[in-house]
Amino acid sequence: MTDFDHITPELIAPDLNFRAYLRAIIRLVLLVSLLVFGSAVYIIIRMFEWPLVGKNRPVSGYITKLVCKGSLLVIGLRLFVSGVPMNKKGAIVSNHISWLDIFVLNSQARMYFVAKSEVSGWPIIGWLAKLTGTIFIRRNKLYAKSQIKLFEDCLIEGQRVLFFPEGTSSDGLRVLPFKSTLFESFFGKSVKDLTFVQPASISYFAPHSKDARFYAWFGEMSFAKHFFWVLSAKNRGHIKLKFYPPLKVNKFNNRKQLTDACFFEVQEGFMRQLKEIKGY
Repeated sequence: MTDFDHITPELIAPDLNFRAYLRAIIRLVLLVSLLVFGSAVYIIIRMFEWPLVGKNRPVSGYITKLVCKGSLLVIGLRLFVSGVPMNKKGAIVSNHISWLDIFVLNSQARMYFVAKSEVSGWPIIGWLAKLTGTIFIRRNKLYAKSQIKLFEDCLIEGQRVLFFPEGTSSDGLRVLPFKSTLFESFFGKSVKDLTFVQPASISYFAPHSKDARFYAWFGEMSFAKHFFWVLSAKNRGHIKLKFYPPLKVNKFNNRKQLTDACFFEVQEGFMRQLKEIKGY
C-alpha cells in the first residue's frame, strides 16, 4: 500500500445496492476475460519475439496498449490525452494517484514500468506487471546503489522506462515532492548524453456526486475494496493525461536539477487541471 500522510481523511465507503454489486461483478468478469485473452496473445507473440529481439517488444507492446485501452472502457473511464509520448531513449516520469495509472500510461506508450517490490504481490495488477516485464525495486537505502545500476543497465539497453518519483500515491488533489534517487541513473557516463526524461501528469475526475478523490488509492485503503468501488460506479468518470516536452539529461548538472525541473512541469500542469476537478 502507500505511506501517504494520514492527515488526509480516508474515503468514505460508497453505499452499494444490488445494482451496484451486479454492475461490479459484470465488469469484473469482462475485465478478467479481457486480461486473460490479452495475456494469452501476449505470451504467444513473446515466444516468437524473444529469440529475435530479446527484451524489445515491437509487436507485443501494442497488445499491452490495446488491452489497457479496453480495460479502461470496461472499468467505465474515458481518457483524454494531450501531448505525445516520446520515442527517445530514457524515461517518462509521472505523478502517482492510483493503481489505475498502470492502465492509463500503458495504454499510450510501449515502455517498462519501474515499481516497488510490493506491487508484485498485488492481485491481478501484480500478475500483469510481471508479465509485461516490470522492473521491481526495493525502496530501501541499502539497495539504492544496486538499483541505480539496474536502472542504468536498462537505459544502456535502450529500454524506455516509466517511474513515479513521488515514491507513493497521493489523494489525487496534489503532487507530492519528487524523490531524486532514481534520477541519478541518468547521469552515468554511458547514458548521460543519450537519454531524455519526459514529464507527464495524470488527473482523475470523479463520477457525478462522488468524492473528488474517488479514483485515488492512498493511505490505508484496501486494494480489493477500492477496486470493487471503482467497478461498481454507475456514472463514468474521466482522466486527463498530458505529456510534456522531453528534457535532455546532459542539459542538467545533477540529479537534483533534473528532478526539480520534472516536478515543476508536472505540478504546474496538474494545478491547472486541479481547478476543474469537482469538489475541490
